[in-house]
Amino acid sequence: MTIDTPKLLDGLNSVIGIPLIPFAGRCIDFAGHAKNIDYLMRNNHLSGGRPRVISIAGTSLVHHVGYDDQVKLLDIAGQRMEGDGLLMAAVLPNPLPAAADLIARLATLKRPPDVYLIMPLSGTYGPAGLYQTLMTFAEEQAREHGARFLYYYRRPRDRNMIIRLIQDSPYFIGVKIGTNEDDVLPFTDALDESKIVIWGIGDRSTAAAQLGAKGHTSGINIVVARASDEINNAQRRCDYDAARQIEDDISPLEDIRFMEERAYNYSAVVEAINCSGFDDVVGGAGGPFNPPVPAHIARRIASIMANIEQYH
Repeated sequence: MTIDTPKLLDGLNSVIGIPLIPFAGRCIDFAGHAKNIDYLMRNNHLSGGRPRVISIAGTSLVHHVGYDDQVKLLDIAGQRMEGDGLLMAAVLPNPLPAAADLIARLATLKRPPDVYLIMPLSGTYGPAGLYQTLMTFAEEQAREHGARFLYYYRRPRDRNMIIRLIQDSPYFIGVKIGTNEDDVLPFTDALDESKIVIWGIGDRSTAAAQLGAKGHTSGINIVVARASDEINNAQRRCDYDAARQIEDDISPLEDIRFMEERAYNYSAVVEAINCSGFDDVVGGAGGPFNPPVPAHIARRIASIMANIEQYH
């Protein structure tokens, strides 16, 4: 059953866990992926019995995974969620016909995604072209598949046009901020309560929450679910000091993930899982373009995990 938009917006005011996709050699470990979804669903510490939100997106390496595999990954996630929680699928918007084909395939799953995250557009384009094309695309996909969208904002040049897109389209229900805190207020000031502004740069999200962002994405929720969940719980009750205390605990791991322009965004999470010896999640051997971290980084991660493993 399709969740109505107000309930979807409230559900997204949460931790949006983006689990890594584990690899065994060059192949996706689909059994490991299923195990990771099970971990996230079993370890839900969100207040008030709120639903777990899972997204197959950037930290899941969707840029390096073919459409057949993306469909399989989302199908497995939906099956393991067993009708609970909210499911988000990231969609690369170009080439546009391929994006439309992917949504059409995902819409036929027994458990289709509840919302689609439009990833940053690549290649040559202008802001007006982004607005015009995505307005039409969203209308077509909503008509054909009941699709609703978030836009992943990463390019400041496009800010005003993205705000206009979200204001004008009933099918774009919000934005994920992927730049910095300075961009939160322009979106929260411009968008009313029928839209959502989500912080999209990890668990250090309290500064954005104080500016009006609701919810945040997390790449480390798969290894320290309680930390991510408790940060969101504290933010929802406006206990920003408590949220920051937990942020301080996980900041050393986030520092590594975001160093050198996010070079270890994925591989640091792999290492955090593998070095901890957890038997209920699977890190894998590293994915395409994301080899294991260097030895000196691995030693730092092992030391960090020894201090925060209680959040697993």
